[in-house]
Amino acid sequence: MWCCRTCGQPWPCGPARLRLRAEYDGDRPGLSIYLAGLMHEAMRDLYHLNARDAPAPAALFDRFLAWARRRPATDPPT
Repeated sequence: MWCCRTCGQPWPCGPARLRLRAEYDGDRPGLSIYLAGLMHEAMRDLYHLNARDAPAPAALFDRFLAWARRRPATDPPT
């Protein structure tokens, strides 16, 4: 169902996003590529399980990729 094993929230949850940002520190393109692959897997799984109740593609984009493009408040402007 693509939920966090720890908190049960839709993955990537807040703590998962923080871990991913730390893991991919300085490699935002790598993080985006990784998340795009996972979004594709999630779409396949979620639409296969129940296409009528699956999240809209835009919602999955926001959930998996949109947050990774935003700069955290601590990043200095370039």
